[in-house]
Amino acid sequence: MAFGISKESLTQWKREIDQGKISFLTHYWLDDRFPQCKTVTKVGCSDLNRLAAWGKQYGLKKEWIHHRKDGYSHFDLLGERQIEILANEGLSSQLELFNH
Repeated sequence: MAFGISKESLTQWKREIDQGKISFLTHYWLDDRFPQCKTVTKVGCSDLNRLAAWGKQYGLKKEWIHHRKDGYSHFDLLGERQIEILANEGLSSQLELFNH
């Protein structure tokens, strides 16, 4: 279950994906399969080859892309990998919003 994001943030994420950019969206997330994780970062791009190449630099397999019919295919980043990748991308502030 996703929550804790504004409509504006979601709209911006989708707009950037539509423009072919690599776009990041972090939000609260609860899933019984991952009880230790309270947030997820979705990294999307309309160009799936570009998204796969981006993910490869972090050891993400193209098979891990969540393919969506609506065009907003993405990687889901969780836990330590999420923290590491956001730090490398200069986006740690996305997590800070949820660590109050």
